[in-house]
Amino acid sequence: MKKTLFQRIIDREVPARIEHEDERCIVIHDIQPQAPAHLLIIPKKPIPRVDEAADADEALLGHLLIVARDVARKLGFENGYRIVINNGPDACESVPHLHLHMLAKRQMGWPPG
Repeated sequence: MKKTLFQRIIDREVPARIEHEDERCIVIHDIQPQAPAHLLIIPKKPIPRVDEAADADEALLGHLLIVARDVARKLGFENGYRIVINNGPDACESVPHLHLHMLAKRQMGWPPG
């Protein structure tokens, strides 16, 4: 199976601006930001999308949210931030490797999309 872009970043085959890394995930700055601050929280385990996450992935998925919280605090997103997970083609999923988008430093519109 061909590696996704994110797996290649995790394996250091493709450079990225890394904000955080631990044994379970990596946080990088998006190269096509949709907000003044746009980071991607990516599990190192290659789960294609939320629909394909197993019950056994519950702790990992929770870890991604805690890391998002910690990175937001570190970067000073005190006015708020948005977390987005795209799942499938109708949601504009572009890389088949589960990841969270963290968008901040601007007012978000509602409803999204």
